Amino acid sequence: MVAQRLSQYIEDKGISLYAFENKLAVSRGSISKAIKENKSIGSNVLENILSKFIDINPIWLMTGRGKMIASDINESVVEPEQTFLLKTDKKRELQRIPLYDTNAAASVLPTFNGKHNIIDYITIPNMPSCDGALPIIGDSMYPLLKSGDIVMYKLINDLQDGIYWGEMYLVYINEHGDDMTLVKYVQKSDKGDDYIKLVSQNQHHAPKDIKLKKVKAMALIKASIRINSMS
Repeated sequence: MVAQRLSQYIEDKGISLYAFENKLAVSRGSISKAIKENKSIGSNVLENILSKFIDINPIWLMTGRGKMIASDINESVVEPEQTFLLKTDKKRELQRIPLYDTNAAASVLPTFNGKHNIIDYITIPNMPSCDGALPIIGDSMYPLLKSGDIVMYKLINDLQDGIYWGEMYLVYINEHGDDMTLVKYVQKSDKGDDYIKLVSQNQHHAPKDIKLKKVKAMALIKASIRINSMS
């Protein structure tokens, strides 16, 4: 959990929770309570932490992968482990891709289109244009993607005509009143044009047909990054 990793960072730096909260200008006890009760920490507080304590590695804080201290790793430019490019993609020599909070996946519409929940930027050479990056959770695309891997994506503006069938997408849906963000292959459905079929890499997850009108947003996955700690 993020709260426990934050506790580890505070202990490693040798500062008190009181001093930590003072520097963030948050109410006294708010951070210590989250750590003690192992509760989630809001995206606004996380942004505040990363802006005030610039040596903390945001990817480690969010996913537990990599080094705790940013100075221990080379973060300026990273190479994607896997790319999922279309023949029509035009590569850009260098670009800064915003990295979003994992919790932002629960509200992917503002995540895709706004500046909220940005915790850092990733610089990727020789990649097509991407709108953002997001650590994923779950094992539906295992072994191709693992929980904690970071995917780079491009928002699809036209859900009727802009889908490349058989490609991998972030799919934000509302089903039975619940919002979900899934990583799936998207295929044509046998039920007709009003449906799409979501297919997992992991064979333990059965394919599922959903109505297209339940899809709030989709983004084509362009590449993934996996961080392996050498410690």
